[in-house]
Amino acid sequence: MNVDKATKRIAKRVKKGFQGYPVITLTYMAGVGTTISDVEMSFVIEENASAQHEKFSCNGDARQDETLQTTLLKVIERTGAKTVVEHNGM
Repeated sequence: MNVDKATKRIAKRVKKGFQGYPVITLTYMAGVGTTISDVEMSFVIEENASAQHEKFSCNGDARQDETLQTTLLKVIERTGAKTVVEHNGM
């Protein structure tokens, strides 16, 4: 899957807003300089449950990395997340 398709599909899920649980939160974090090289994904299965965290890294810009964006999308789809939230943790 190309990077544009994956990012558009993630953005579409983010725009829907809160749709219920499970919730996935994507936090994009800056590495060196202003390049976003890390993404932390948090998964909450139900209200008041503790979050599970996973961190992904790449050498370039995480928002333009095809493998990373495709992986994030596949995790979102396979977990059955109803809500996707995106934060820019710079």
